[in-house]
Amino acid sequence: MTQFAAHGKRSGEAVLVDFEGGVLRIVLNRPDRLNALTTDVIEDVADVVTQAGEGTEVRVLVLSGAGRAFCSGADLGMKPEPGWDPPMDIVEAGNRLTRTLCDLPIPAICAVQGAVAGISVSFALACDFVLARTDAYFLLPFVNIGLMPDGGATAIVAASIGRARALRMAMLAERLPAADALAAGMIAGVHEDLDEATNTLAARLAALPPNALARAKRAINAATLGGLDDALVTEREGQHHLLAAADFIEGVAAFGEKRKAVFGERSITL
Repeated sequence: MTQFAAHGKRSGEAVLVDFEGGVLRIVLNRPDRLNALTTDVIEDVADVVTQAGEGTEVRVLVLSGAGRAFCSGADLGMKPEPGWDPPMDIVEAGNRLTRTLCDLPIPAICAVQGAVAGISVSFALACDFVLARTDAYFLLPFVNIGLMPDGGATAIVAASIGRARALRMAMLAERLPAADALAAGMIAGVHEDLDEATNTLAARLAALPPNALARAKRAINAATLGGLDDALVTEREGQHHLLAAADFIEGVAAFGEKRKAVFGERSITL
């Protein structure tokens, strides 16, 4: 039997993997940091997802997070300063994981609780089914520090809930509670007992014909996410520009100092 693991374990125990009964479970395991994502964590998860799609043993993939939140977003750890060339490794790793989840030829379930923030929104929605505990909420807070959504969010959120609601999330950083996300068609269910609901759905999917599921997923993604690759490129270019801009430096400083950011004038050329 194939042993699934985060290849190289760049992230140590920050990514846990279990495989049983055809169901591969990946758990983000930094609960003390609300499962904030580093480049190493994202790459480890992407490695496991890639491996899951290469064989025939896995029938269903489940992605979840330990503790009181699914994920608080990227743990940037950046110290921006004027004139710097921002590292793009975490953006590139995020693009890889989103694309890998969308291309995965088996059903993927994302089980979330608490915060689903930043780039983790992209990863959750790149899965085929999002099940949320009643306390879950979805948030794209990038604009608060002078950034734009990434990880494919500009395409995948809009495809899930429509342009108007996606713009509110992206440009106003509005929090979308689980019940509202369900009503908007963004997620598949809201449950008091998230573990039971996830296990039930995983078992149901594992018993269905895998080839039919794979082709249905491919066709629906082609019809609804045809612009994803272009969005990933556009987001990377935009984020590189914004990470080097004065507004990001001010946004990070204001966040650290627990004050309201004062952003600059609009650029004529973007």
